[in-house]
Amino acid sequence: MESEVGPLRSVLLHRPGDELKRLTPRNNDQLLFDSIPWVDRAQEEHDAFAKVLRGRGVEVLLLTDLLQAALEDPRARVAGVHAAVDNRRLGDDLADSLRSYLSGVDAAVLGKVLMSGMTFEELPASEGASLVRKMHHPHDFAVDPLPNLLFTRDSSVWITDRVAIASLAMPARRRETALLDIVYAYHPRFRGAVRAYGAHSAPIEGGDVLLLAPGVLAVGVGERTSAAGAESLARSAFADEIAHTVLAVPIAQNRATMHLDTVCTMIGRDAVVMYPLARESLVAYTLRPGEDGGLRVDGPAPFLDAAAEAMGIDRLHVIDTGLDPVTAEREQWDDGNNTLAVAPGVVVGYERNVETNARLEEAGIEVLRIAGSELGSGRGGPRCMSCPVARDSV
Repeated sequence: MESEVGPLRSVLLHRPGDELKRLTPRNNDQLLFDSIPWVDRAQEEHDAFAKVLRGRGVEVLLLTDLLQAALEDPRARVAGVHAAVDNRRLGDDLADSLRSYLSGVDAAVLGKVLMSGMTFEELPASEGASLVRKMHHPHDFAVDPLPNLLFTRDSSVWITDRVAIASLAMPARRRETALLDIVYAYHPRFRGAVRAYGAHSAPIEGGDVLLLAPGVLAVGVGERTSAAGAESLARSAFADEIAHTVLAVPIAQNRATMHLDTVCTMIGRDAVVMYPLARESLVAYTLRPGEDGGLRVDGPAPFLDAAAEAMGIDRLHVIDTGLDPVTAEREQWDDGNNTLAVAPGVVVGYERNVETNARLEEAGIEVLRIAGSELGSGRGGPRCMSCPVARDSV
């Protein structure tokens, strides 16, 4: 897979499940949600999203199904139990008890614990007294839930035929990479997939990675991806010869612009939809292979200029998400820029972003609208909720 816009053939989604039911006003900030979603409606909205993709001939892979199938492998089960049990939180005795319990459950139960977590009340009974158990409220988490699994874009990204396992920055999300590691290592569909980046490297998240053109990557550097992460990915991509240019793009370190794809996404081979307030301010450092395995770093230069030069085109066409600054800010917050291309000039977007969708259609882009009143409560749009696994070339 070498672009963001080639006809989409296969995509990894996660249908929201019981992990969202763990969100409360007490923990939603810590778990990175802005409000408490209505889970049944979120599932309906997600099912409609998947239906739109299937209607365009896209194979939809669901993370729950893949994880459960992978956990049938005994090695995956060991890895899953290891990912779930934290001795530092539980203490050795309680951790050993939970480890023993999880080692004996079936793949479906283990998968549910890995995704939805487990409270102290739900822990299996153990012999002897446990200070850890006594000093925690029954509804405290012994194993944290992972409500952000919904946003499959962030935890892994495919570049050509290789998968990069992200190194997630926020504590609430770090365990997600263990689940993706299990899927890519042990599911028959992906067994032996070649890694382009390791989960224990410097922080980098898939929402910050754009495949601008064959051999050209843009990597946002901000709240979730560090400069060290961008540099590490560039070095790996150059060593594997899957990229010749990486643009490191500084973005504001705040909630509204947590990833580069909240500001800018590809909608065609030479076109992007972009938040207008970022159009003139975005810059890029251009990384290319240097001598003796080193790096050459140029810039900064205006992002649109640096991107066009790296892509070998005259200019990158831009569609703004509204010219009125208030409307543009509202629709950027509601992921108007976070579109998912299913083919050149065909994108999925939230229906609520009326101005952005109208401007896209005026430019000849087909917009497949989906509802997102509940899905958007974790601050993510169609691109955030999808990890493309395979696209045709354009």
